[in-house]
Amino acid sequence: MLNTPLGRLRLIGWIEGASFLLLLFVAMPLKYVWGEPLAVRIVGGLHGALWMGFCAVLFDTKKQLGWSLGQALIPFVAAVLPFGPFVVDRHLSRKG
Repeated sequence: MLNTPLGRLRLIGWIEGASFLLLLFVAMPLKYVWGEPLAVRIVGGLHGALWMGFCAVLFDTKKQLGWSLGQALIPFVAAVLPFGPFVVDRHLSRKG
């Protein structure tokens, strides 16, 4: 999976998407319901680093595969939506 740009994009998309869900559905309730802000600091920082990694891999994939801006915009927008990376991954797996 790590041998191709598309494979790397799919992998980082899954990891980044999972960190986003962890932030939304575990860390945020811990902070706002149970008053434990440390989870958001830890998971939020990890998610931010993964987001930047995702953007770097997306840029590299766009460049290597000759994608148009519109083609690259789809995974980018999906990454800011809960469950979006997993929906896009299904589409990308058919391309690969």
